Amino acid sequence: MGLLISKIWSLFGNEGRSIQWNINTFTNQTAVVFPEHKLVLVGLDNAGKTTILYQLLLGEAVHTRPTIGSNVEEVVWRNLRFVMWDLGGQQSLRSAWNTYYTNSEFIIMVVDSTDRQRLGISREELHRMLAHEELSKACLLVFANKQDVKGSMTAAEISQQLDLTCIKQHPWHIQACCALTGEGLHLGLEWIASRIKKK
Repeated sequence: MGLLISKIWSLFGNEGRSIQWNINTFTNQTAVVFPEHKLVLVGLDNAGKTTILYQLLLGEAVHTRPTIGSNVEEVVWRNLRFVMWDLGGQQSLRSAWNTYYTNSEFIIMVVDSTDRQRLGISREELHRMLAHEELSKACLLVFANKQDVKGSMTAAEISQQLDLTCIKQHPWHIQACCALTGEGLHLGLEWIASRIKKK
């Protein structure tokens, strides 16, 4: 009797393993893998790059410290997988930005819309970056951040100060936003998604 029960159990046990294998096989075959797109977030220190990164990742404002080096996160949005590199914006770190350019499809430049005094520096850094060979095919999204602050420059003002209309080799777009609330960020991603569809 014990031998009979043992044989019956072994039959069901094998069947169970077979069913499990079939489920695993089906799951592996139907798993959706989103294409990966590399983005670099650049801008001067205190522009709000890291706040934007984590607002996109978590959907909330996160208290951040100045980035030393870089942060990298994977953000999945509307069947698109973005690997976002957030690069420190202090003067001593900007010379290292070019080490992250390889295979970057998009540049997101974050500008502090209240920082009128350093907008010229942002312009210089932007045009130097766009001249780099590794970014010859990259698209540019400018986030005009901190629009919630009274007296901040409009996206049109920032566009003029950055000489965006002079950029002919790179598709570009400027988007007003507020990193703390997330307002405007997804409109920027929609523009990126539209560029991906055109490729």
